[in-house]
Amino acid sequence: MCDLYAAAPTLHAQGVHVISTDEKTGIQALERAAPTKPAQPSRDGQAGRCAREEYEYIRHGTQCLIANHEVATGQQIAPTIGETRTEEDFVKHIEQTVATDAAGHWIFIADQLNTHQSEGLVRWVAQQIGETQDLGEKEKRGILQSMATRAAYLSEPTHRIRFVYTPKHCSWLNQIELWFSILVRRLLKRGSFPSKEELRARILAFIEYFNATLAKPFKWTYKGRPLQV
Repeated sequence: MCDLYAAAPTLHAQGVHVISTDEKTGIQALERAAPTKPAQPSRDGQAGRCAREEYEYIRHGTQCLIANHEVATGQQIAPTIGETRTEEDFVKHIEQTVATDAAGHWIFIADQLNTHQSEGLVRWVAQQIGETQDLGEKEKRGILQSMATRAAYLSEPTHRIRFVYTPKHCSWLNQIELWFSILVRRLLKRGSFPSKEELRARILAFIEYFNATLAKPFKWTYKGRPLQV
């Protein structure tokens, strides 16, 4: 995976998209019960005052963000925000992402969540690459038999659309987690959202702002060596 990160700029120049993808679930639309009091500067010998944020809030539900971080550029492309993160949701998300360059080559970096190795995803990828062989039957035979057989098919290096999976308990290797931390610090942590619709709009606006002003590749320094001996 570290080799793939290192190769991402070269692959991008060749028309191959290396995309780090994952879900951020349970994003709460929390509305502060009272407006935040802004910070006050020092004036006429009197000490200034830090901003005062209301600690009580009103819950308006949650949303799930499925995001894509393009490793070579740092751009966030084709995000999905909705109520759930089902198998069907993830397939639709990958479909809308690939539609931005329908004839291109795509490498998706993802963790080993079951929705990332689903029957629906295998069938969709097979359709896109013109697969002719029998895919089998889930829990019985063939490519669809188990998560392991489906993952092996989805990660086949010869496919135009393929997946590379982080090792178990190593989701931190997925660069999208770094971007999620930026989203939390810059938008979600101190935000007040009176509805789920407002939350969605603010997240999409932040992504547009991020792409225009802040996006750049992460400096990935880990080389894949063991962290401990």
